[in-house]
Amino acid sequence: MPLPKDYSGQNCAIARSLEVVGERWTLLIVRDLFYGVRHYNDLRRHLAIPPAVLRDRLNHLVEEGVVQRTAGPGAYHQYTLTKAGVDLWPVVWSLLAWGERHRSSGTKRIFIHALCGRPLHRTGQCSTCQTFPAVKDIITQLPPRSVKRPPDADDAPLDKVAATLREPHRLLSPI
Repeated sequence: MPLPKDYSGQNCAIARSLEVVGERWTLLIVRDLFYGVRHYNDLRRHLAIPPAVLRDRLNHLVEEGVVQRTAGPGAYHQYTLTKAGVDLWPVVWSLLAWGERHRSSGTKRIFIHALCGRPLHRTGQCSTCQTFPAVKDIITQLPPRSVKRPPDADDAPLDKVAATLREPHRLLSPI
């Protein structure tokens, strides 16, 4: 018996929120939109997500007012977070911080307050000026020792998003 797709029996804000962002892949799409990914093909390549799933999740996020789809160059659409989407930053940040503390086995990204150049505490607060910076004022980067690929690294080229994120990059700035 398949699981239901909604939480109609739950009168709870968490349940209603999960109806919007709780399906597999959805928060990873939102994360990549925070990184500045704008194009369907870049999302598909970076996430290695099945095309039908990506279309479904993007359409759902657009319908729910989390993502805006606009005409881009040529016949392509661009995807950006709406205000409601940007308001998901504390959720994404909290999941990231929790995952790094309890589930991470890979390279941990560094998030820096662009206005003072200092790293964010796991709470999302700037470690120096004690503010919670706006998303557009956060830079993400890899730790310095992890930027260069080791000599035995796979020879496969990095996708555009992964290549861009090897360098410091301000959140919400287009990739």
